[in-house]
Amino acid sequence: MLLDLLRQRRSIRKFQTTPVPPEATVQLVEAMLRSPSSRGFDPWHFVVVDDPALLKQLAAAKEHGSAFLAEAPLAIVVCADPSLSDVWIEDCSIASVILHLTAASLGLGSCWVQIRQRRHDAALGANDYLLKLLDLPESFQVEAIIGIGYPAEEQAAHPRESLHFDRVARNRYGRPWNEQG
Repeated sequence: MLLDLLRQRRSIRKFQTTPVPPEATVQLVEAMLRSPSSRGFDPWHFVVVDDPALLKQLAAAKEHGSAFLAEAPLAIVVCADPSLSDVWIEDCSIASVILHLTAASLGLGSCWVQIRQRRHDAALGANDYLLKLLDLPESFQVEAIIGIGYPAEEQAAHPRESLHFDRVARNRYGRPWNEQG
C-alpha cells in the first residue's frame, strides 16, 4: 500500500557498492515517463548516470549536499526544456517524487539533490556546471539529481507524532481538522 511505503521511505545518502540491476533501472525510467504533467506536455528530460567517474563529477555539482553522489551506484538527473511548459518545475518535481517512491518499492534508497537556484562555486551556478558536464542544451534547466542505490544505512520512520496535523484546516484556514471528521 502506498501509505505504508510513505511511512517507511527516508532519504538515504549511504549506499552499498552493489550496482542497481538493469531491470530495476528500466522500471525507474518507465515510472518517471509515466509521471503526470500539466496538460501532458512532459517537459522533463532525464539523464541516467551509472559511470563511476561521472558520478564523482556529479558529486561536485553544488557547494553543499551533493558529495554523497560520489558513492552512489546510480543517479538520475532531472531536467527540463522550459519552453515546453510554464510549470516545468512542478512537472519535474512530480517525476522526482514518482522516482523516489518507485525506488523505495524496489528496495532501493534514494535522496534528492536540489540543483535549481544553487551554486557550484562562487563563480558558477550548479545548473551551468551540469549543462556543460552532461552536454545538455543551453536552454535546459536542471531541477535535481536523485541518487539511488541499495541502502547502506537505516533511517527510522518519522513518528506519526512528528507530522504537522496542525497545518491542516477544514474548509477554511484556521478551522481545525481532525481525524474523526
